[in-house]
Amino acid sequence: MKKVPFVTKEQLEEIVKQYPTPFHLYDEKGIRENARKVNAAFSWNKGFKEYFAVKATPNPYILKILKEEGCGTDCSSMTELMMSDACDFSGHDIMFSSNATPPEDFEMAARLGAIINLDDFTHIDFVEKVLGKLPETMCCRLNTGGNFELSNGIMDTPGEAKYGFTREQLTEGYKKMMDKGVKHFGLHAFLASNTKTNEYYPALARILFKTAVELKEETGASIEFINLSGGVGIPYHPDEQANDIMAIGEGVRQAFEEILVPAGLGDVAIFTEMGRFMLGPYGHLIARAIHEKHIYKEYIGLDACACNLMRPAMYGSYHHITVAGKEDAPCDHVYDVTGSLCENNDKFAVDRKLPKIDMGDLIIIHDTGAHGFAMGYNYNGKLRSAEILLKEDGGTQMIRRAETPADYFATFDFSHIMDKYL
Repeated sequence: MKKVPFVTKEQLEEIVKQYPTPFHLYDEKGIRENARKVNAAFSWNKGFKEYFAVKATPNPYILKILKEEGCGTDCSSMTELMMSDACDFSGHDIMFSSNATPPEDFEMAARLGAIINLDDFTHIDFVEKVLGKLPETMCCRLNTGGNFELSNGIMDTPGEAKYGFTREQLTEGYKKMMDKGVKHFGLHAFLASNTKTNEYYPALARILFKTAVELKEETGASIEFINLSGGVGIPYHPDEQANDIMAIGEGVRQAFEEILVPAGLGDVAIFTEMGRFMLGPYGHLIARAIHEKHIYKEYIGLDACACNLMRPAMYGSYHHITVAGKEDAPCDHVYDVTGSLCENNDKFAVDRKLPKIDMGDLIIIHDTGAHGFAMGYNYNGKLRSAEILLKEDGGTQMIRRAETPADYFATFDFSHIMDKYL
């Protein structure tokens, strides 16, 4: 599959006249079209809702676009809850999925009327103590333990993960919460990340659906929604096949009809909380080549670094690179493409075959729409970049300005020094 940018060199040349590189650029048209596909894929379920994982792209302008497309938000912290509230999400349009959670975060979630998704059995008493009583609607996260396998082998190892209840704790937890006044229950699990197969959601659904049937029989609880969480991946590499969300939705529907409907659970709502699939392909990190180095290897230095996109440095992740205007040029040069951090892993690509890169070329790093800007940091005193929205009409809007040195020093009582520079 050829990786094609959603922006042309001519468009970029106009954009960079207004916004200096580096910056993250988001494709509104692509975001909206993808959200509509997700809703269409699960339209067979009358209660379906996608709760976008705010952690992936925490920007209120993005959240408002997704809200217009019928999405809710999945939050993991107080500030994500606050952002959702500021964007007019409220009540059960917010799912709060957290772990090792501070009491004030639970208080905020309850104040907004969010669905609280408990990560641990001990949190039942903790939440009751914090809030005075448990909300009438609660969700619990299952950790299946062991390895999670599909036909293509081991996908992940839930037994090594810090999240969720054991299966036995779920039964005990549901009974305990019912005794404490909880009336409406949900079930959630996340078993693998960035899966590249249409089998994942249907397989996860079967596990959760069977568990829901068992829990209903064991406890009599009213199970009203099942959250398939995230984990649906995207093709970062050109050789990878994209997931087919329509096929995924159909696979979940078949499992729903086979397992839940005969058990009298045909009214259960299906929720998802995708981040990467919703936003990943619709973001580019735009940078400029500013240095070249010829030693034991050939290096191209960008004006961006791992502070703008951590995934390649942290995980060794592949992100495709396009040299704007040279999409059809032969890839007859081999480069390490680097940033300027004092860390040798600050590389966007290693031994990557690319067209000849000239100083000043605009570089497009693909698939940064999720877990891109969000994972940024300030090591070496680097400042976070701007975020720009490429609107459906072809115009642009700055949806987050770039940080300044004043922002970097804002949490210090450093005004007497900053006066020299401002």
